[in-house]
Amino acid sequence: MQTDGPKTFSAALLAWYDVHHRALPWRVSPQDRAAGVAPDPYRVWLSEIMLQQTTVAVVKAYFEKFIRRWPDVSALAAAPEGEVLAAWAGLGYYARARNLHACAKTVSRLHDGRFPETAAALKALPGVGDYTSAAIAAIAFDEPAPVVDGNVERVVTRLEAIETALPRAKPQIRAKTAELTPPKRPGDFAQAMMDLGATICTPTRPACAICPVRPFCTAARRADPERFPVKEKKKAVPARRGAAFVARRGDGAVFLRRRPGTGMLGGMSEPPTTAWSAHADGATGAAAAPFPAAWAKTGEIEHGFTHFRLTLEVWTADLAGDPPVEGWWSTPADVAGEALPTVMRKVLKAAAGSGSSTGHPSHKTGNSEQEPFHDS
Repeated sequence: MQTDGPKTFSAALLAWYDVHHRALPWRVSPQDRAAGVAPDPYRVWLSEIMLQQTTVAVVKAYFEKFIRRWPDVSALAAAPEGEVLAAWAGLGYYARARNLHACAKTVSRLHDGRFPETAAALKALPGVGDYTSAAIAAIAFDEPAPVVDGNVERVVTRLEAIETALPRAKPQIRAKTAELTPPKRPGDFAQAMMDLGATICTPTRPACAICPVRPFCTAARRADPERFPVKEKKKAVPARRGAAFVARRGDGAVFLRRRPGTGMLGGMSEPPTTAWSAHADGATGAAAAPFPAAWAKTGEIEHGFTHFRLTLEVWTADLAGDPPVEGWWSTPADVAGEALPTVMRKVLKAAAGSGSSTGHPSHKTGNSEQEPFHDS
């Protein structure tokens, strides 16, 4: 970075943000803030939890749905966990939803429905770590806390041409972000850094020609911004296998059960599956079914998680009575509202495409999904 200093950098960035900020449903514009409109800590917190590992484009609809259903933290705290998980279904990283609900209950019960106002106090809440506590403190309460997400990492590594690879470079990036963060308008500064990374300082083909802070950027002067951030070579992603068993009733209902409250996809709904995980395969084949039936293999689905890829055999059977295991029947009218993660909706789609549970060849669903990261 050139020697103009952090104050000049922040002034240039904030002047750009005042004109070019993104209009987002959880955000108070700089003009409204200048007129005295304060950000709602609940909306800031909710959006930041949703944005962890997820793109802005995906989050918008979920955020608006949550706000309509639970307009404040007390309403969310009073909701049954199952309803929160069902509303979250499709966003991925489902531990976030459980922590979201636990945090709402903590704020409602221990803090009289008011969020703590410092990053240190916020970090004590369930599901709130370094990034989220800093973001809420800066945006909602004007604490000059350094806010570092994927966009900010990219901007700062290019500004400084940081050669240390991520994730080892994180302390250096955080220290530089703290140095750049101004004591006035720290929340707008944090959002400006995010917007800069999302719209101009993009991973590929950054628009350096129109960047408001180009004079400060070492990578731009070297004409090699896409070299940064430097990343360590990714390890090969393991592939795991398992089986899912979709029992169907004559009226089209499918049999579901609740996954254990802790662990992967904890508390979510599913057709019974075998004990696959990131570290081990689950059993496969009709012999692995949770109860006897005329099981027929009707396909396979693939799904990408952050640390592994999963292939599930899909087995279906038509039942005349209730299975001898714990669970419930979900009718076609109800299944859309179930707390089904994306991988399980793929299973049901593959089962539905099989028609009858007999006489159909195996097929593979190739639309695997990698969970998105908060980088836009």
